[in-house]
Amino acid sequence: MSREHLFTKVDLGAGLTLNNRLIMAPLTRSMADDALVPTEDMATYYARRSDTGLIISEATQISKGAQGYPNTPGLYTEAQIDGWKNVTQRVHQNGGKIFAQLWHTGRVSHEIYRGEQPIAPSAIGIDGTVPRARDLTYGVPRAMNADDIELVIADFATAAANAKKAGFDGVEIHAANGYLIDQFLHYAANQRDDDWGGTPEKMSRFLFAIIAAVKPQIQQVGVRLSPAAYFNMEHDARDVAVFDYLLPKLNILELSYVHTGIFEDDPIDYLDGSVTQYIRRHYHGTVIASGGYSPDSAGKAVMRGDADLIAIGRPIIANPDYVEKVRTQAPLIEYDESMLLELV
Repeated sequence: MSREHLFTKVDLGAGLTLNNRLIMAPLTRSMADDALVPTEDMATYYARRSDTGLIISEATQISKGAQGYPNTPGLYTEAQIDGWKNVTQRVHQNGGKIFAQLWHTGRVSHEIYRGEQPIAPSAIGIDGTVPRARDLTYGVPRAMNADDIELVIADFATAAANAKKAGFDGVEIHAANGYLIDQFLHYAANQRDDDWGGTPEKMSRFLFAIIAAVKPQIQQVGVRLSPAAYFNMEHDARDVAVFDYLLPKLNILELSYVHTGIFEDDPIDYLDGSVTQYIRRHYHGTVIASGGYSPDSAGKAVMRGDADLIAIGRPIIANPDYVEKVRTQAPLIEYDESMLLELV
């Protein structure tokens, strides 16, 4: 059975060992309080899923200006740090491990959150309405200047230090899914002609600067990437060259892992395979696959060597005891969107 491959331990280095290969994917729930502080219900929600090999928290903004969704938690005030301390303590009491996913939404935001115009690599907006605030439409962002770029890099470093204070075992830099860092990595969003755009090397510079700023703050650092533009981003054939350039460079940075950012990890012609398979060809450290995996397809992906770990999203919302159910081959409750209305 392929599933048995999901229940071996994985060493992430620096003394951090995961008890199995099933990862709780980052899942935006918008359930923090109005000060963006994690609640007691959130602590219980995460604690119930502590038997996963690793929990990656919901996307957590690094600053007030990083927010793009209602009631998503932050990691930049003392109250938020204390709220997360309660979460990490509960997870650790249950024998689990948890990373904080650090997030800046960039142009996928609205001035109601920032108090001013959203920022992005270039003044190029996206169509559509703000999630969970459907009466608001996106506008055109302001192109970031040098001071903006340096401030965001510093905010990522501060958030990483705050994650350590809050008791997280590590952090994941959210460089995927069409948010700010990902915007620098795709030509549809980055049309700069300075040191931060125009070539794969310059477009990758923002991500590398953030990694360099974050790593001294906390030992375990992972990165989530979306080589395939699929969310809040238009595809440009030139994008592949950016990821062909940056992924091999990550091999020398001693990251904890690289995490696939995609909803369905199916083959894509221009990547000559799935996103995870493409990442694996270029990056030789630990790889987390995500995107519609079942227990059986997850086990097969590990068997093939496509990935070392498999992130599971919506099925873990529906099944807090997902790991045990997979282990015992018990039937899984099917996910339904109504489950997003409360934390269980």
